[in-house]
Amino acid sequence: MGVTGEQIGPARSRERFLVGEAIADGVRSPILNSWRRCRTLGLSPDQTDLPYRDDFDPDSRLVHAAGPVLDQLASRFNGSRMNVCLADGNGTVLQRRFGEPGLARSLPPIQAVPGFVFAERFAGTNGIGLALAERRLVRVYGAEHFAERSQSNACSATPIRDQLSGHIVGVLCLGYPHGYEDPALAVLVRRAAQGIERRLMEQRSARERALLRTYLEAGHLARNGAIAADGPPMGLDGIGDSGLDRSDQTILKEKATELICSPQRAAVEVTLPHGRGVTLLSTPLTSRSGVEGVVVEAVFTGEPPPEHHLAVPTHAVPTRAVPTHAGPPTGPPPPTAPGTAHGRGLVLVGEPEVGKYAIAARRRLELLAEASTRIGTTLDVTRTAWELAEMAVPHLADYVTIDVPESVLRGEESADPRSELHRAVLHGIRDDCPFYPAGERVELRAATPHMRCLDSGHAVLEPDLKQAVGWIDQEPEHARRLLAHKVHSLVSVPLLARGVLLGIATFYRSEDPAPYGDDDSRLAQELAARAALCIDNARRYTREHNLALALQQSLLPHGVPEQGAVEVAHRYLPAASGVGGDWFDVIPLSGTRVALLVGDVVGHGLHAAATMGRLRTAARNFAELELAPDELMTHLDNLLARLDREEGGDTGPGSTGIAGATCLYAVYDPITRQCTMARAGHPPPALVHPDGRVTFPELPAGPPLGLGGLPFETAEIRLPEGSTLVLYTDGLVEDRHRDIDVALDRLGRVLARSDRSPEETCRAVMDAMAPENPGDDIALLVARTRTVPADRIASWDVPADPAEVAGVRAAATRRLADWGLEELAFAVELMLSELVTNAVRYGTEPIQVRLVHDRTLICEVSDGSSTAPHLRRAASTEEGGRGLFLVAQLAHAWGTRYTAQGKVIWAECALAAA
Repeated sequence: MGVTGEQIGPARSRERFLVGEAIADGVRSPILNSWRRCRTLGLSPDQTDLPYRDDFDPDSRLVHAAGPVLDQLASRFNGSRMNVCLADGNGTVLQRRFGEPGLARSLPPIQAVPGFVFAERFAGTNGIGLALAERRLVRVYGAEHFAERSQSNACSATPIRDQLSGHIVGVLCLGYPHGYEDPALAVLVRRAAQGIERRLMEQRSARERALLRTYLEAGHLARNGAIAADGPPMGLDGIGDSGLDRSDQTILKEKATELICSPQRAAVEVTLPHGRGVTLLSTPLTSRSGVEGVVVEAVFTGEPPPEHHLAVPTHAVPTRAVPTHAGPPTGPPPPTAPGTAHGRGLVLVGEPEVGKYAIAARRRLELLAEASTRIGTTLDVTRTAWELAEMAVPHLADYVTIDVPESVLRGEESADPRSELHRAVLHGIRDDCPFYPAGERVELRAATPHMRCLDSGHAVLEPDLKQAVGWIDQEPEHARRLLAHKVHSLVSVPLLARGVLLGIATFYRSEDPAPYGDDDSRLAQELAARAALCIDNARRYTREHNLALALQQSLLPHGVPEQGAVEVAHRYLPAASGVGGDWFDVIPLSGTRVALLVGDVVGHGLHAAATMGRLRTAARNFAELELAPDELMTHLDNLLARLDREEGGDTGPGSTGIAGATCLYAVYDPITRQCTMARAGHPPPALVHPDGRVTFPELPAGPPLGLGGLPFETAEIRLPEGSTLVLYTDGLVEDRHRDIDVALDRLGRVLARSDRSPEETCRAVMDAMAPENPGDDIALLVARTRTVPADRIASWDVPADPAEVAGVRAAATRRLADWGLEELAFAVELMLSELVTNAVRYGTEPIQVRLVHDRTLICEVSDGSSTAPHLRRAASTEEGGRGLFLVAQLAHAWGTRYTAQGKVIWAECALAAA
């Protein structure tokens, strides 16, 4: 803050602003926005003249209501230099009070005489003008005033509202030297304004009491003096003796309110529950003081209600208009025909404007009640914004724009919502209004109502867009086009939830000639607050969903590994409502074999995705150990049961324990065309034969993983060459809208073609089977089988005699020459020598050697023993122990796998080495 003489407040900032420098901070946003508007309006800081009006009403309702309050304030500040000012809704000063009576004589007329207009467009930034512009309590002190004449003063000002209409009818302002600045003054001026507002309401009551006296004096409803002339003006008990319960009386009063505010005086028939008929008659009325109003009477027809009527809930009541009532009756009520009427009673007396505000208030409540059910039906940010717009049009606005940062659409918080706004929604009663369309980036200038709303975090109301200089200056040509479409008023409301600014909603009015008022602004704020909370919930959900999806995607395969056993294609589709635990995998194994795996963890969210990652990693590790499918399932089952115990799976309803998982594991050998499979509670695979026939092989079901202790079984199937194996998770065939048998039958029909590639098959299956918004994840794995040609396989049976090793080496060398792999002969001879010698020395018969020419050259030596060799480092003095070390150095990879007849030791040589 800077100080210059008597100036206080942001003096240096104001000086920089006046010479055109940018101001980053140091000035409150309402003040800075006001300065910008003043500059746009062409105001000068040294301007001293203000418009003066001598046609204001010194005896208005506002002056009468405020008089005692102003007197109390003057008495409270007696002897001080306090200046108490009352202005009307246009900024014209109506009354002044001074703590020092002589102060009025020492001040210039502009600060002492009623009639001067302090609206912002004339006087610049000041208490009265800023309270009208911001429509809320404001403080202005020192150099925050735009005019030089006010630099040494401070003030607190607040609007005065008509509590029925919500319209601003005046401003109460306390002006004082800067030394008087006290936070309690803001509370005091607000309470004083509330006192004036209450007195305005009392005047309303007095006017309606005058109408009631006129009605009684005319002889209407003079039934034993049942209603006193000074009774309450609304909701009288004139129908209290009719036998109607409270809900019926409420119905009649609501209909009477509509009659009072109707421009056409009419009679309306109302059918109450149980068929009792009531006719409401509206009659114009003028009091002695000239107050014009309407009285509504009820004429009861039909049978009286039964005794149990009081317990019947209220429901919709049909109404039917009848011919207009000709005028007020001049005598007592007409006689009632037997069985058709049961007397008359007063329902309401009031002024038409009051009735109009009552109806508007009720409609606002109905709109809010409806909004609570229609906004936030999904966890989608854009859809929730659309629901807000659809709720507001046409009940509150003719057009609605909703702008949010792009980061919010991604589920993140925005570092600067003002600089990355994206038009998410444009909705209105017509499509040809020239607003910027949805999907575009929105750039806002500082003085616009939208930017003022974002800066302050409060709603901004512009009742007359023709005078909204900041809005027009944003883009004058665009503003003129909107004005040409009769867009005349707006309310900009920030979308705030849990302290996070999520964007801005702007409501525009064009067809309704009445400009927006404070009640409209409050309604817009209430709707926006509800929508903002739903948008924030959707944003948080989107963030969590994206995190879970990113985690899951990182845990799924990013490509298909190189292998020659099958041609593979795959698809993964996450659930629409949350990330699940489905996964798939393709794992190359020794001897040209390949393992195919699909699984599904029960549940959704980060926990399911993390569990899926654990299971997939464990399955790969178990597969690397060359475990049989049933053994692999047993290990996964034990792992999941152990994880469940470690994470408290049985500790109660708050547990995050793992519920279980299903899995299908298949190993295919392209040499023998044998496929060995085991499943744990998972749907069976589909097998597409080369002729297009589709079957679902019967596999032992096995229990889901995680139950623990139950056995698994394997099934072996010899697959025809060129057949296709289709593995999938239950999300493809199970949901609550279709039977699984029907879905499997449909899947079979989709697969019944043998001329498609795996990629084409994946596409056809997903197009035909995947729901538009899947409730569960879908994993699909399609594998077309291949075989290794017989001329690329060579095998020899070897007797358990060391002398036979040389013959095996020679036969292998000849076969390598036939395959054109002479360069590998030396390495293969050394490896076969070591492996066959070990088999002869330490293994048992039968001993067999096999060479397979595939993507690599595979050397296999099998024997009938289940003992496994171990690689060790031999000491320099030892004569043996270097054989496997030598094999490991020469081979690209090597290992051991067990079979039902014994074991196989294998080694691979990369063909690139040739």
